[in-house]
Amino acid sequence: MENASNTRFSTLRSAAEALRSSDTMTENKPSIRDIFDSEESALLRFAYGICGQRETAEDIVQEAFLRLHEHWDEVQNPLAWLYRSIRNLALNHIRDHRKESPMQDGEEWQSESPMASEVLGKMEAVGVLRMLMADMHDEDRNIIDLKYQRQMSYEDISKRTGLTVSNVGYKLHHLLKNLADSLRRMGVEGAEG
Repeated sequence: MENASNTRFSTLRSAAEALRSSDTMTENKPSIRDIFDSEESALLRFAYGICGQRETAEDIVQEAFLRLHEHWDEVQNPLAWLYRSIRNLALNHIRDHRKESPMQDGEEWQSESPMASEVLGKMEAVGVLRMLMADMHDEDRNIIDLKYQRQMSYEDISKRTGLTVSNVGYKLHHLLKNLADSLRRMGVEGAEG
């Protein structure tokens, strides 16, 4: 199993290396290699969070990067495109391979069970949120990251970004409101669905 995982991971790395030769840098668009180097781990965690299988997550991320390479000239925001693509590929995989999903000892699968639907709904909501955040401006995404990932105070964020404390609060309020509105428009209502 470990050897198969390493082989898949090597294949993913090899595919990224192959993409290096065709990477082109534009003013606002990083190269595929840059995206792979900086986002690979997050994308693998995202795919794994949806499908629950490391090997499958690696295959999905690899497939998404290969598809991105095919559509590179058409894609305006590669990171958002990758999250969307990975989400779709992972959900397609789950739908197509329900009988192959690993289960815990003694666990019974009920495809219509409220718990399974709730878990899938939460994973999808997280995926949609990541996709929406990937579409945000870097400065806005950074403010959210500083507050909720690094758990910094408004004052510390103010020092880091050069914004006033009140402007940090104002921006966070509106960024979160806009994310919530976007989630609602996409059918994600809240923790209960």
